[in-house]
Amino acid sequence: LWYLRMSLTPTRGCLLDLPWEDILLPHILCHLPLHQLLSLQRVSKSFQSLIQLYLANMRCFDSNQIRPAIPRDAFVNLLKDNKVLQQLALQNCSDWLTDCELLPVIEQNHHLHQIQLKGCAQLSRHALVSISLSCPNLRQLSLAHCDWVDSLSLRSLADHCKALEAVDLTACRQLKDEAICYLVQKCSRLKSLSLAVNANVGDVAVEETAKCCPELEHLDLTGCLRVKNHSIRVLAEYCPKLRSLKVKHCHNVAESSLSVLRSRGVELDVEPPLQRALVLLQDVVGFAPFINLQI
Repeated sequence: LWYLRMSLTPTRGCLLDLPWEDILLPHILCHLPLHQLLSLQRVSKSFQSLIQLYLANMRCFDSNQIRPAIPRDAFVNLLKDNKVLQQLALQNCSDWLTDCELLPVIEQNHHLHQIQLKGCAQLSRHALVSISLSCPNLRQLSLAHCDWVDSLSLRSLADHCKALEAVDLTACRQLKDEAICYLVQKCSRLKSLSLAVNANVGDVAVEETAKCCPELEHLDLTGCLRVKNHSIRVLAEYCPKLRSLKVKHCHNVAESSLSVLRSRGVELDVEPPLQRALVLLQDVVGFAPFINLQI
């Protein structure tokens, strides 16, 4: 605000007199939230030109920084000149975001390494194909709750984005074991993978993931009802770097397979049987009785 007041005071130096690309963009504007920058461009035509230059050189765009939800026309206008994006997060525009708005942004930004499309339900498989062909350096991709993701588009992703390290396929219900196997075979650098809330994913996909991705650190299998003990044992054998595993609501996974991971310090989202029983007992009677755990 001090800079803004100074810029509007004729007797003092003007903020806009500072070098735009050397000072204002990298050292001042980068510290302002996006919604404040959009307000700032309404101050004058000079400020509007400055903000447009900033938007054209912006490396990270997160729609959550704009409140209320960003309108379609504003999104198109904001990114129309940007060709250097590295991170793109679109989480509060699912009501209107379609291929028509997204594809031009993807196709002109070949440096993207992180894309967040969680809940963008109106896109189609063409969006994922476009990402595959345009973003060879992609490292992180979230497609959670995107029912339009199918096996063919996922194969395209696996063929062209082999540097992937984190993929979120939560509730992508069209995907089956075969598609997941193809992905992990091509993308062996994966460190984080979510297959949660997918009744079609079973032991075959988990075992192939374990064997193909030795760097795996985080795996989410929440609600994968077809996953059983055997694949968890394979996971323990082939993934020495595993740090967390989510198997809540996997009713066919028992402590007999989880105990090996638990002994290694892997973070699990289900409690050991004894501790779980104590919690249930406390809920019922209102207190936890003293038990000698050394017996």
